[in-house]
Amino acid sequence: MSEAEPRSIRYLVIGAGPAGLQLSYYLQQAGSDYLTLERHAAPGSFFRRFPRHRRLISLNKVHVRSEDPEIRLRWDWNTLLNDDPEMLFPRFSQEYLPSADDMVRYLAAFQQRHDLTVEYGTEVVGVERDGTGFLVRTSRGAVRAECVIAATGWAAPFVPDIPGIEHATGYEDMDVDPAAYTDQRVLVIGKGNSAFETAHAMLGHAAMVHLASRRPLRLTWTSKHPGDVRGQYGAILDSYQFKTLHSVLDCTIDRIRKTGSGFEVDITYTHADGETATLEYESVLRCTGFRMDTSIYAEGCVPPTERDGRLPSTGPDWQSAGVEGLYFAGTLAQAHDFKRASSAFIDGFRYNLRTLCTLLRERYEGVPLEYGEAKADPEELTALVLDRVNWSSALWTQFEYLCDAIVVDETTGRVKLYRDLPEDYAVQRFADEAHLYTVTLRWGRDDYADVFAIERHPEPGRARESAFIHPVVRRHHRGRQLAERHLLEDLLAEWRRPDRHVTPLREFFAEQLGSEAQ
Repeated sequence: MSEAEPRSIRYLVIGAGPAGLQLSYYLQQAGSDYLTLERHAAPGSFFRRFPRHRRLISLNKVHVRSEDPEIRLRWDWNTLLNDDPEMLFPRFSQEYLPSADDMVRYLAAFQQRHDLTVEYGTEVVGVERDGTGFLVRTSRGAVRAECVIAATGWAAPFVPDIPGIEHATGYEDMDVDPAAYTDQRVLVIGKGNSAFETAHAMLGHAAMVHLASRRPLRLTWTSKHPGDVRGQYGAILDSYQFKTLHSVLDCTIDRIRKTGSGFEVDITYTHADGETATLEYESVLRCTGFRMDTSIYAEGCVPPTERDGRLPSTGPDWQSAGVEGLYFAGTLAQAHDFKRASSAFIDGFRYNLRTLCTLLRERYEGVPLEYGEAKADPEELTALVLDRVNWSSALWTQFEYLCDAIVVDETTGRVKLYRDLPEDYAVQRFADEAHLYTVTLRWGRDDYADVFAIERHPEPGRARESAFIHPVVRRHHRGRQLAERHLLEDLLAEWRRPDRHVTPLREFFAEQLGSEAQ
């Protein structure tokens, strides 16, 4: 092979953030042919800059009564899955809400400890088709790959289409010293965690802080989604209700105009019969989140996107909906559980990537998907399911998204047990089966008037109304859901009571295993 001829790799991973490193770990453990490219000199470049005030919102619950490593992962939101007890995030920080600098240190140590094949200082400048695979052009030459996995994370800020938005200072560029806003009227565009992080820092300095966007505020304790506004920013909401002139506004921002002393902002209130206003500010800050970058993809290779171009559209196996052989990993691969489970965060996508590795190896290396076996017996299946839901951290974190799939072979009376598959993928993959059971955990999201005063009904027959996390088993017949059994919630998340959990689940399996489709 001549020096100018491109190298050939089976799996090319773009990006060495937490997702790229996690997938690299699994590919390396499997002995697969892979290469990871990172344009910066070290991993985790996003966390070197964000969040701007350096405090993560991912929990690091160090003190857990269980010594089981799998159980402990339920409350360790930052550890990448691996087999080295020294590479647990709590070894790097004891703080409940750790510093982003701790994450930077952790990712560098993880890559070095596992000697992952990462080429730093290598920028991908183009991805194009090359037969059935890809030709990836980089700052250090070209690489041919059978499969490309983009783990690039957020590449650029999302800038909303507002006349005059160019006058706003972006989250990525703003001054993080709260004293810079002393005695100012400040408009923060956005109502996500970056907006609240920004406002929270300046509360004791600014004369007035307004957070504004079209959509109403989404609080995480109502939505159960960790990406919505977190409780640590409650001081802003207190200030709003206590008439301090700090406010949270539901409105359309119609125009931003620069004036001699600051800015004039025209708004239309969302819940006020079309009322309009012009408000004056000394600072306008844009905190509207991020988007993916599609500029590296050549014609015929550009992935379709959704959510205002922020995210790639994917199939249930995380493959691009429009580009065969192009997959997405990490926070970009959240289209199928957007604002539901935790695929936008390390504690969620680490499990997705473990599964993605098995799906890639099945497709490109001919390695069959692993499964366990058991008898199609109600007693045995009940014990297996309860053991899993009481132990698995994947089902716990990726509730209502990842599932265990139980496929019954009616000829042999045996079942195959597949773990940690996206539920929509399992239903699609086993669409010809008469007996497919999916096992998930669910966290109730009903519209409660007060999430801290929910009326509970601790009766097995009303388990569907459970507001806390609880198991759900569904039966699918040839791609169509036929039946569903919820098991009652439990304060300590222990689902083993004979009357509430064991008997109802055993009865469900007995009824369904003996029935045909209606």
